Amino acid sequence: MPEYYVVQHESNRQLPITPQVLRQAHDCDYNMLTTPITTPLFQSRVLALLSNHLSDIKDGRCDGHVTPTIPSFSATDTTLDPSEIISHLVGIASPWIDLSSPDPVVYNISRQVLELEISYAAFCGLGYVVVPGSKLQYESSQGQGVAQYAYAIQEALALNNHTHILVHLPMMYHPDQDVEDVQGSLAPFTRPEYIEEGGRSKYDFLRTWDAWHVIRSVSLSIPRHLPAIHAQSRWHSEPLRLLSLTAQTFLPNRHGHPVLTKDHQALVHWYMRLRTPPGLLLCDVGPIPGLDDPEARISQADGFIEQNAASDPDILPTPAETSSLSQKENHISKSSANDKSPTPHLSYIRKLQQRSPALSISEQFGGSYQDYLQGPLQPLSDNLESMTYEVFEKDPVKYDLYEAAIRRAFTDWVSAAKTVSSPSGNIVVAVVGAGRGPLVTRALRASQGAGVKIELWAVEKNPNAFVLLQRHNEHDWENQVHLVQSDMRSWIGPSSHASSTHPDKHHPHDMYRQNRTTVTTEQQPQSPAHYKIDILISELLGSFGDNELSPECLDGITPLLNPSHGISIPASYSSYLTPIAAPKLHADIASRTPNDPTAPNTPYVVMLHAIDYLSTMPLTPDTSPSAPLEPFVQKAWSFSHGPSRKREHDDNKHNTRSAHLTFPTPHRGCLHGLAGYFSAVLYADIELSTHPLEAKEKSPDMMSWFPIYFPLKVTCFLSSRPFYLQKDTHFLPRIFRSRSVPHQRHLAGASASNTVPHIFIPVINLSNPPRTNHASPPPPPPRHLAFFPPIN
Repeated sequence: MPEYYVVQHESNRQLPITPQVLRQAHDCDYNMLTTPITTPLFQSRVLALLSNHLSDIKDGRCDGHVTPTIPSFSATDTTLDPSEIISHLVGIASPWIDLSSPDPVVYNISRQVLELEISYAAFCGLGYVVVPGSKLQYESSQGQGVAQYAYAIQEALALNNHTHILVHLPMMYHPDQDVEDVQGSLAPFTRPEYIEEGGRSKYDFLRTWDAWHVIRSVSLSIPRHLPAIHAQSRWHSEPLRLLSLTAQTFLPNRHGHPVLTKDHQALVHWYMRLRTPPGLLLCDVGPIPGLDDPEARISQADGFIEQNAASDPDILPTPAETSSLSQKENHISKSSANDKSPTPHLSYIRKLQQRSPALSISEQFGGSYQDYLQGPLQPLSDNLESMTYEVFEKDPVKYDLYEAAIRRAFTDWVSAAKTVSSPSGNIVVAVVGAGRGPLVTRALRASQGAGVKIELWAVEKNPNAFVLLQRHNEHDWENQVHLVQSDMRSWIGPSSHASSTHPDKHHPHDMYRQNRTTVTTEQQPQSPAHYKIDILISELLGSFGDNELSPECLDGITPLLNPSHGISIPASYSSYLTPIAAPKLHADIASRTPNDPTAPNTPYVVMLHAIDYLSTMPLTPDTSPSAPLEPFVQKAWSFSHGPSRKREHDDNKHNTRSAHLTFPTPHRGCLHGLAGYFSAVLYADIELSTHPLEAKEKSPDMMSWFPIYFPLKVTCFLSSRPFYLQKDTHFLPRIFRSRSVPHQRHLAGASASNTVPHIFIPVINLSNPPRTNHASPPPPPPRHLAFFPPIN
């Protein structure tokens, strides 16, 4: 169950935060409290200074571009002090400043206030300060206002090294949202000559995001009426730190208790499943109970949550719930025993936390890997460790599908009365790239289940894993398996004299090594009788299907397949792409680039979570407005495997591929890279897939492969602004799988509606040899809440 950190905020908090106030808030089950940095007296002093200065300008006594200097804080300007409770507080910058004002005097006064507050907050040790967002009321001045707002934030950040600034923005913009309702705001002091005439801009779901895209690090206010799902998805991809819920966000149910609509509940659950979930800022939902009335004080958090307080508006309590409710109300508060909790909004949020949907198997497995960049492994050049193999052997879904495919292949072979290649009359099965042997175990189990006798070979190049295969053969497989330590591309196939090449009294077949460079006539006076493989089994697929050189590896062994009716499992696989916005991944890669110039050119295995699909399927009339948008995913290319007449060692021309794809992008946004997926046909109609629209049907809860992420070195903007690409752009990526470039395996290029030149970007380097097994995640970073310090 996700952990909800709830912060209590009062816009007009009168009392300073003391240890006693904080203790009472903790007893009420709040985690943190907000505190203003300055007092109303400081605001009055600034307003008087500004008013007098503007009067002097109007009377001609001073230059209109000169700004007065605000003196530093005095003891009466702030109630905040460094103390032992500072880590439990979130600072609130003055909401009455206007950092977007076109009037230079108002802007500079506002900037001075912010810098004084941030500097003092850093001195006191506040970790986080919430700053009111940029005002967007005039379309003509929006660009300039947001730019100067961003500059003010940047300068404030330079004043300290540890205080984080959270910009508080509404989730969506509408024309009336900037109507000034903050008492004593500086905005009305903007002089008329600096206000550009023009009507209010139209209702725009992404306009607030446009401003945010210039600023970054956000505290998001959730409105009573949610924006369209594409705007919700866009904010989900951003590094949210706070979700702000006001009293107006809630609706009363039939009992008068505050509740959230089902769409709001779904949004909160969705955002709280992020790897670093945001905190919940409850704004002006009532004071902390018991501070003014000792009789209402809660001496200890009792844990009772009213059923009615958490119910939906259309659900009535049962008689048993009504009786239980009455008892709980009497226990919670003497003054409100008749019908309500002293903290109804908080009680509802805690009940919502308890009702969080259970995590799926894949979410439980990969929770610590959300949006965590994993560098590619190199099993062809490096020998993987046992822990790496173990991670993927924990995925029952993949191996269940493999076992089902193998069993089906056995039964179909017998039903069709196909001839076998082995002199013994058994079906010859080879598991290549056997690792620690999970597919060997599944093949033996499928043979037993189908009642079909097989001759099983396991080929593995890793000498360390080969030791474990020997032990499995002795203790688990009853010496039924012929073991071969060799690169699959060098193996010359099954032999009727396997046991004579490496005599061993205890297990005659488990040390068989056959390699072109080591098998000689002196070691083997009698030439062995080699024969074909009937069924070839491998698990060489990467997150993009072919990116771990499965085609090249299997090219070296498919000539050993039975030429008439040999079977390869998997039989085929396809690679897919879709463009995404991934600001967290982009920031992570950018931070690595100074020390690793190849970081933007490297593909990463990532459990994609905080992303936004930029190309989505069009909505149908039957689609719910709150239903998740389905990504528009296109196939790049496919590979299939079966009997082959010759080995393809010197000429890899047949494995080159290229694709020119077209993705409609119905909404503006920032393109950071391409998400890659694959689907594979194991045998007949048994498939596995990471394709986002197929995975739940074909291989639900499969954990072995995370998607692959191809970052774009040059970020592309898809925007409705004149100097960006227009809305409803068609994004046209080109991707190549080439054999002719010595240091690059895949190349990608992109354009949009042919309005910008093609940009070709290397995304896979052969200087780092490709993997032959899916990447094992490194040890996960500790899961924690990035925003909030722990409560002691």
